[in-house]
Amino acid sequence: MRLRFLDTRPLRDSRPFRDLWIGTSVSQLGAQIANVAVLAQVWELTGSPVGTGAIGLATGLPTVLFGLLGGTLADTVDRRTVVRATTAGQLLAAAGLCAQALAGNRDVLLLLALVALGTSCGALGVPARRALPVRLLADDQVAAGLALTNLSFQVAMLAGPALAGLIIARWDLPAAYATQAVAVAVSMLTVVRLPAMRPEGTSGTGATGRGRRPERGGWRIVLRRPTLWGSMATDLAATLLAMPVALFPLVNEIRFGGDPRTLGLFLSAVAVGGITAGLLSGTVTRPRRAGLVQLAAAGVWGLALAGFGLAGPLWPALGCLAVAGAADTVSVVTRGALVQRETPDAFRGRVSSVEHVIGVAGPELGNFRGGLLASATSASFALVFGGLSAVLAVAAVAAANGPLRAYRTPPAGEPAAATDTEAADQAAATGIGAADQVAEPPAASGAAVPDRRDGA
Repeated sequence: MRLRFLDTRPLRDSRPFRDLWIGTSVSQLGAQIANVAVLAQVWELTGSPVGTGAIGLATGLPTVLFGLLGGTLADTVDRRTVVRATTAGQLLAAAGLCAQALAGNRDVLLLLALVALGTSCGALGVPARRALPVRLLADDQVAAGLALTNLSFQVAMLAGPALAGLIIARWDLPAAYATQAVAVAVSMLTVVRLPAMRPEGTSGTGATGRGRRPERGGWRIVLRRPTLWGSMATDLAATLLAMPVALFPLVNEIRFGGDPRTLGLFLSAVAVGGITAGLLSGTVTRPRRAGLVQLAAAGVWGLALAGFGLAGPLWPALGCLAVAGAADTVSVVTRGALVQRETPDAFRGRVSSVEHVIGVAGPELGNFRGGLLASATSASFALVFGGLSAVLAVAAVAAANGPLRAYRTPPAGEPAAATDTEAADQAAATGIGAADQVAEPPAASGAAVPDRRDGA
């Protein structure tokens, strides 16, 4: 396979996607800075690991609850409207965080409430955001667009915490929160420029034409399409069984004397691997065997983390983490492109919400599982057992799911989710037969969905 550098065609060919990418990238950097500020402030207010652990509840619960609701919302109304409204909510929460820091707030519950507000707004908007690139880009550029988005996230993960440390050390917490507020404001300016984007096949009453039980459609589509459930099961197996982050402090304490610089290197190594894979993402976004690419990447993730569990010296350990980070990026990019291509547009919001919940719950539960296993055995055993278990689980998905193994991305210009199956999928998901579905009216003047290759 020929090495190809980052495919930047989506940024060159689609101005709406370019706007979305810039806004998302800046917002992600601001979010990473705010994450460090919240962690520092909660520790300052409570001095307790229980307090810092409560941050997980303030972010995890709203993500799951509002993420699923956001999926239904994204398949019911104009997705641009959803993204605009939820970004405005995030801006309000960011301004609130800055205001409470300036006021010298000592109430940790107020701080966590503002965190939960921002997370809830973000979770409501994620399904709509995830459904945008496939409508803004040509079919053969969707994977490249997702690779660009993932690369910006990896850069934010690497640079955000370091930048937050510098800002907090020099100007204190209000400056860090203000930086996030400015970043969200930039994101708001970019989403204002997006074109109107109602789900395809919708009428004024919702994505199903009559709006009957739309919340069940996303799950049914996932279960009916082997490529979808296979792709998501692969991701869940990898993260649930082999997520290593919760074990980093224990490994650092046992092998490297608890040096905080080494702990930072663990996280940086994963990000460096992800960024490297992102820069070479053209290698995996152009080949058409996306199913095999994701399965292979998930297997490499498990093997690399098992290697981290066995590695004694620092540099081999960091090397294993970098390989794991690269494999994770490849898996995320290929899965995201496959899911968006294989989902009928009328269901993309709900299917994206399922994908988002799995992407959030898998790593969190995986960290919890790893911590429990390590407390009963050892960090090395938990890492090796988890990594090899992930490899076996991914192999089981591959063996059971022939359509995922054989999946090929459609050639440029060919519809991704075949139109002759969409009516059947909608009927199965909602109980509405094809004869009962309401035809989509012509778009109003000035509100038509733009061509994906529109670079105006």
